[in-house]
Amino acid sequence: MDLQLAGRTAVVTAGTAGIGHAIAAELAAEGAHVVVTGRSRETLEGALAALPDSVRDRVRGVAADVGTAEGAAALVRAVPRADILVNNLGVYEPRPFEEIPDADWARLFEVNVMSGVRLSRAYLPGMRASGWGRILFISSESAFAIPAEMIHYGMTKAAQVAVARGIAETTKGTRITSNVVLPGPTRSAGIVEFLHRMSSNPAASDAEVEREFFERHRPASLLQRLIDAREVAHLVAYLASPLSSATNGAALRVEGGLLRQVG
Repeated sequence: MDLQLAGRTAVVTAGTAGIGHAIAAELAAEGAHVVVTGRSRETLEGALAALPDSVRDRVRGVAADVGTAEGAAALVRAVPRADILVNNLGVYEPRPFEEIPDADWARLFEVNVMSGVRLSRAYLPGMRASGWGRILFISSESAFAIPAEMIHYGMTKAAQVAVARGIAETTKGTRITSNVVLPGPTRSAGIVEFLHRMSSNPAASDAEVEREFFERHRPASLLQRLIDAREVAHLVAYLASPLSSATNGAALRVEGGLLRQVG
């Protein structure tokens, strides 16, 4: 299927690993010119080198910490307009609710929510001027199934859903859409480390801690395994394309059946 993305400019935040890296590769494979962000030039160079040869010439990096106002502004200076914005940057940490200080609530909100707010605010006027655009937030099933082990993270994921829907309300009657994607636990170096921290036996193998995590902490999952980042990227690429024109203000699930409610 041709997703009609040839020549479009896409910005993918935190595109050096995991879901962001898979999204960048998928969009580039569909012909888009992709900009990924990372906090260091070294990390960016490694991520670009890891891309398939067939897409590498359509992806470039901008070193900027877009979890800060200064970093977001630096990105916009480097890339003044974009047809597609994928707000993928996010951080998480397991911590008992009683032990989460104010500073951690504020930090997760700043990185996970305000990064997307700032960049959407910056790129939306250009989308309006060109008459087309796609804004996407990579949230989580945790937006609806708030995890007891990291309530502050769940709060930020729910906030992303609200922001994406609110932006969509401002694009009525246009060819600009704003949607949110809800992945479940997705394989990456960070999530494997997280699973070991959550395990009753942190020294167990990766496969063993993954199995225990789904049995004890995510029993509702129909997959009972970590999602491959490419499985998320397939959905994101469709939503970034003109083919998704009737989907706006929606929260779309690619979470392996963790959420039991229908719709």
